[in-house]
Amino acid sequence: PGWLLSPAGRPYLDSILHKNQRRAFGLLERPALPPALAVPTVTYKLFLAGRSGVGKTALVAWLGGIPVPPAHHETLGIEATTLFWPAKPRASGRPVLFQLHLWD
Repeated sequence: PGWLLSPAGRPYLDSILHKNQRRAFGLLERPALPPALAVPTVTYKLFLAGRSGVGKTALVAWLGGIPVPPAHHETLGIEATTLFWPAKPRASGRPVLFQLHLWD
């Protein structure tokens, strides 16, 4: 559970942070890792749907480390957010980089 904060996981965490804030990536961008730390990327596209005002946009903002908007405003159309999440599954023992495309 604390792998990201360990010395082995810290370079992966640093690749997705900028000034201790989660860095925002575009649809075609990805974190820059040194060749020695190259890991496979697993991509998921998550589509969030639901009634207006239930917190879909706030959830995406919270996951992305972006400040949650204080007032409700309706999302017009679809907002796409790309998040990267490094992890080290217990079964394989090799780090992977999850690329999450959140469509709100």
